[in-house]
Amino acid sequence: MEKIRLDIVGLSYSQTQQGAYALVLGERKGKRRLPIIIGGFEAQAIAIELEKMRPSRPLTHDLFKNFADTFGIKITEVIIYNLVEGIFYAKLLCDDGKKSIEIDTRTSDAIALAVRFAAPILTYEFILSSAGIILDEEAVAAKEPGIKTENPSKSLKENIRTLPVPELEKRLKDAIGQEDYEKASQIRDELNRRKQS
Repeated sequence: MEKIRLDIVGLSYSQTQQGAYALVLGERKGKRRLPIIIGGFEAQAIAIELEKMRPSRPLTHDLFKNFADTFGIKITEVIIYNLVEGIFYAKLLCDDGKKSIEIDTRTSDAIALAVRFAAPILTYEFILSSAGIILDEEAVAAKEPGIKTENPSKSLKENIRTLPVPELEKRLKDAIGQEDYEKASQIRDELNRRKQS
């Protein structure tokens, strides 16, 4: 079966399940999107790696990466290989230079590891055909149901725009210390915006 390469195109609060997040993967050579509902911990693990933030202590997925690196194990690809009753199934393809093995995993964990190992995320046509959606520019602008494409904490963004830089830097340090990486990301973005102005 031919594999289809996917990229992460969005990560936001789920409008359909409280406390969950919608991870949106998009096919590299097409318009189809694959929305996957994941937990908050995994969403945080994916987001902090995408944002290149460094927590004060390694998170679980960072520990796995450090462990694998220490023993010369690479994740060569992540495959979302099945979909049963709304649940996606994934596996890691690992290689230590001598042999390759497949390890079954939750899709959210697989993607959190894929971003750390810079491994490709792949799936099959039958999964995109059954669970994929097509988002054209108008649908994105109209906010497709179930996928929120803007940050829900607009009030936080409006608030941080009024704060002086020293206060923002203090709040960024506090947010990282409290492992509130979403808030830290927003503050960091505001600091970067001001540096570019």
